[in-house]
Amino acid sequence: MNNHKLVLYQYGFCPFCVRVRRFLSANQIDIPMKDTLRDPAARQELIAAGGKGQVPALMIDGKILYESKAIIRWVQEHLMSPESVN
Repeated sequence: MNNHKLVLYQYGFCPFCVRVRRFLSANQIDIPMKDTLRDPAARQELIAAGGKGQVPALMIDGKILYESKAIIRWVQEHLMSPESVN
């Protein structure tokens, strides 16, 4: 179902990142994650792609989507079957 190249840029104690990670975990969705606080190269990747280091940020095929609610909505629309979306 997932034909997209995805990376979630986030860090551990960011409350909006926690929201996204909990949603992914609750729905058993596995997206590779990069911690922008522990990995300076990941932070630079995010800034290079999106122009800022704001997290959470979902890279979708090289383009950045910011904001936890927008990320969750994108995942629901593109990675989940319609019957599993509340």
